[in-house]
Amino acid sequence: MSTPELFLWGALPYMVLIFCVTATIWRYVTNPFSWTSKSSEMLEKRMLKWGSLLFHIGIFAVICGHIAGLIVPVEFYRWIGLSDEGYHLIAIAGGLPAGIIAFAGGVILLVRRYVATKVRATSSTGDWIALVMLLVVIITGILATSANAVNHTGFDYRTTINPWLRGLMVFQPDPTLMQTVPMNFKVHILLSFVLYCVFPFTRLVHMLSMPLGYLKRSYVLYRRRDGSVYPDQKPNKERAM
Repeated sequence: MSTPELFLWGALPYMVLIFCVTATIWRYVTNPFSWTSKSSEMLEKRMLKWGSLLFHIGIFAVICGHIAGLIVPVEFYRWIGLSDEGYHLIAIAGGLPAGIIAFAGGVILLVRRYVATKVRATSSTGDWIALVMLLVVIITGILATSANAVNHTGFDYRTTINPWLRGLMVFQPDPTLMQTVPMNFKVHILLSFVLYCVFPFTRLVHMLSMPLGYLKRSYVLYRRRDGSVYPDQKPNKERAM
């Protein structure tokens, strides 16, 4: 195995992780008020409703699929009696539609950001980069999975990428496991590394936030100028009479 390959699949993942974590913490400590999804719902709602809905549903399914395919050992599926053919059929039948749905939602959000004048005027460079990188990572994943299924290459990421990733998680990387991985899967992984490096500087950081404070926060009461609570209560003086 060449030195560049050893670097890409042995050292680079840790470098990306350290950079992503450090930059994210740095942003939170130095500029906490920028830690927001910066909603633009009031500027345009129709395209946002469909784009956001499709993207979040699709990306949630994609993440679940990645966990099932890249974290769970292949031995587990064989232990429960699921054949390799059955697993791949389920992965393709569920994974490809999920990726397409997420991609469609992302495209709608990207088009919205361009055609809606007010949204475009309030968009930052980070907003554009985040959306474009998400779409690039998603489409390369769809193409890699599709090509593997159509060409019947027999490549099984559960015996290559899966143990490689789990080895990274326990600090026992084995870059040689990536030698037989098709190039389109490698490109998809490397582009995801770029996305992780971009992550701390965009609105994507909001996915790390859990607004648990809202669970115990008091209700907000809106009052008219006459003192009544919106929308139905009458002014205090009228109630007294």
